[in-house]
Amino acid sequence: MDVTFRCDLGVRGEEFPHFWEHTVGSGHATLALRADWQVQIRRAHDELGFRHVRFHGLLDDDMGTLIDQDNQPLYSFFNADQIFDFLLSIGMRPFVELSFMPTMLSSNGQIIFHYRANVSAPKDSGQWSTLISKLVGHWVDRYGLEEVRQWFFEVWNEPNLEAFGSGKQEDYFKLYAATAKAIKSVDMQLKVGGPATAANAWIEEFIAYCSRNSLPADFISTHHYPTDAFGKTGDDTETQLSESTRSVLREEARTARQQAGDRPLYYTEWCTSSNPRDPLHDEPYAAAFIVKTVMEARGLVQGYSYWTFSDIFEENYFPSEPFHGGFGLMNLHGIAKPAYRAFEMLHRLGTEILFMQGDHPTVDSWCVRHGNVLTVLISNFALPRHPITSETVHIELKNAPRPATASIQRVDTENANAKALWVGMGSPEYLNPAMVERLHAASAMPEQEQTVTWRDRTLGIEVTIPPLGVASIRLEFAPFA
Repeated sequence: MDVTFRCDLGVRGEEFPHFWEHTVGSGHATLALRADWQVQIRRAHDELGFRHVRFHGLLDDDMGTLIDQDNQPLYSFFNADQIFDFLLSIGMRPFVELSFMPTMLSSNGQIIFHYRANVSAPKDSGQWSTLISKLVGHWVDRYGLEEVRQWFFEVWNEPNLEAFGSGKQEDYFKLYAATAKAIKSVDMQLKVGGPATAANAWIEEFIAYCSRNSLPADFISTHHYPTDAFGKTGDDTETQLSESTRSVLREEARTARQQAGDRPLYYTEWCTSSNPRDPLHDEPYAAAFIVKTVMEARGLVQGYSYWTFSDIFEENYFPSEPFHGGFGLMNLHGIAKPAYRAFEMLHRLGTEILFMQGDHPTVDSWCVRHGNVLTVLISNFALPRHPITSETVHIELKNAPRPATASIQRVDTENANAKALWVGMGSPEYLNPAMVERLHAASAMPEQEQTVTWRDRTLGIEVTIPPLGVASIRLEFAPFA
């Protein structure tokens, strides 16, 4: 069925900060020393606007931050400095996840991931505090207090899961207290927060604990995925998603916003699913999900960090297949996935969002303005196994001047979909340079001319959006007097 959305351009809109660009996720800290990782994060910063990057394992043994040398602690912050030097050189900053446990300080041998991260509690909180104060103090000396005060220090990762420790609140709260005190001993204005939990857990309890114990909690951080708590144990990802609800992350963010009160709220992980080998990560589904999810999170969060910007990632193992369902916005070769193009569309949006009237079971539309440029964003999204068809969408813009130009960019099965070409190539595991060049071309999202009508200061647009498709219509008007 046809669907109509209406917007009055004569009515002032609301402020629309690009909160999703605050931070983006990566994998394991040592990956940031790779040349290809650095090429890709520079591109993500330049083209998508990301300002911080967060990754696991800054304190892991392979970073050399603290190791046991002849039963004596040996501190080396060189590798961490190399990463942070690079980030600052390209205009980015770290969102510092303080993890995991150096073996020298670990209370047991609990490990996770291919790279064998130790996730046990410290056997001596004092030694842990010494490490944190030395490390943070070093960064203040190296980069200056004014710079480091703009960073975020997040304590641990998903401590409510037994995979990342005991899963017990009291153990995490003890770790948080020691860490926060160590950071504030360097400078009281440095920002520290948590609880960095999976699935919105422990927010109220964390705030209450900090209040009771006069501990700082400068921001709240948590994670959520649409597969969390849906389906039954053993269900595959598609089944979990089919049991989810269409705007579940918006509802979860609303709850977290209420619990966080007036503290800044940062989601430091979210994605289309928590499965690191989900084919939907590489397909137009992800683009439609991202656009809808980001637009629905406005006004609820200060940061919304997508997990992750790149398939250069090794929690399970380091892959070789070009499209293996990895979390990344780009694949191993730096080829943009539909998800990347969704963030490119979002980055081009202005900073004033207007009220858009209209409703449809699968189609959503937004109108965002910046000066004399107006963007109409449309998505056609449904969860797996839920009904969805192509839809003809009518846009009516009242009190609109005649546009000087009108163009459209699309992401769907036929546009900006490099995986489709790769499948057509026979899904080769290894690519030669000519294949990479062809896939880069297939990933492009060119602007095409869009037909519009204009009569009595009402601008009309008609566009067909296929299932799981996204369209961005850009209207440029003559400069206002």
